[in-house]
Amino acid sequence: MVTYHRRVRLEEIDVAQIVFFARYYAYANEAMELLCEELDGTYVGYITQRKLCFATVKMACEFSASLRYGDTVDIAVSVVRLGTKSATLVYNFTRGDGVASAVITHTVVSFDIAARASCAMPRDARAMFERHLVSGTDARTD
Repeated sequence: MVTYHRRVRLEEIDVAQIVFFARYYAYANEAMELLCEELDGTYVGYITQRKLCFATVKMACEFSASLRYGDTVDIAVSVVRLGTKSATLVYNFTRGDGVASAVITHTVVSFDIAARASCAMPRDARAMFERHLVSGTDARTD
């Protein structure tokens, strides 16, 4: 598991003075980029040099407590399923006061940018996801 820590900024809140819902997805992407720093050449090199990425194929969020301007949030990223071309990640959002805020489930597929098609996951990517694969009945590899 990797944990990403950040503070809610003013431009991220909506008229209700809570974080605009779509921002949670952006936060999850930031957390995934942190996870992907483990790749050979980091995620920047994975995309710009190797011409590969992890394309989102499914994403869902369940909200339980609002985030507000100035709150800190820890986003714990784990892998709950790993296939030959895809992985499912879970992001658990916890406010600085320890209250659970949201859970995002995110399925990504290994994607060849030049070919514009899914592809087998490279060894370093698979190894990265395996390091964060949670044990239990829901975790599996294909």
